[in-house]
Amino acid sequence: MQIVATAAELPAKRVTNYDLSRRMATSDEWIRQRTGIRERRIAETETTYSLALGVAQQLLAKSHCTAAELDFVLVATMSPDYLTPSEANRLQAALGATNAFALNLNAACAGFVYALDMAAHLLAGQAQCGLVIGSECLSRLVDWDDRATAVLFGDGAAGVLVKADAQPLPPADLRSFGDLELVLQAGAATGRPFFQMNGRAVYQFAIREAPASISRLGQAPCDWYLIHQANARIIEAIGRKLALPPERLPLNLANYGNTSAASIPLLLNDMVTDGRIQRGQRLLLCGFGGGLSVGSLILTY
Repeated sequence: MQIVATAAELPAKRVTNYDLSRRMATSDEWIRQRTGIRERRIAETETTYSLALGVAQQLLAKSHCTAAELDFVLVATMSPDYLTPSEANRLQAALGATNAFALNLNAACAGFVYALDMAAHLLAGQAQCGLVIGSECLSRLVDWDDRATAVLFGDGAAGVLVKADAQPLPPADLRSFGDLELVLQAGAATGRPFFQMNGRAVYQFAIREAPASISRLGQAPCDWYLIHQANARIIEAIGRKLALPPERLPLNLANYGNTSAASIPLLLNDMVTDGRIQRGQRLLLCGFGGGLSVGSLILTY
């Protein structure tokens, strides 16, 4: 699997920590010290679908591929506009990708890694080209009077266009922990649909299971470790457990907050755009979150 192009699409509205402090009992210092977040993007007119469509159109333009060449369209999201039709199906129609099948995949914050692993297996078979996009409008799942969760989440989308190549399947580790479902929930069909989270339990899960997942892929060093941008403290703790150099653990959550399935591809696109990621480098991607779930994957850019 080769990543041919990356792209991102973000809502226009920025909401800073100061903006939140005018609404609830919090402060910029309190949020930054506990999370590393300074601001996040919040959708007003944008939707999960419209953000994903912007990413898809950019990917086709950057890669000089036609929609007819696409064999699949995969969208990782936990905040779809509808239960059906899926964002992926709507993209397939809007793009005119008449030869592609399309589906949404929900593994929350591990969703992009899960979808990318699925794409790799498709490309190892008959598929030749496809889109993998993470798109979220988490703001619709936030109780803006709940300081414990309102400061964490943001909206956005990013993704990749991938093609088949001669490389072997990228090593991956995907694990699910359904017995921990009550630790993190959102979107309840009855009652309150907002995020319900045991923050301490999520933290302990992340710093235990993310390093374990990464370790199962072996000890060979990678150039970059793109960890789900949930919380700077979590990423730092993962790095310490694995004895990784901090400079190999890039951060961009200060600008976006936790964007769930969009988090890793947003970071990937930022680093490709500014030149930090170069062709031939080994990347380790690791996502963790709702489900609960964790997923890690190594690929060569």
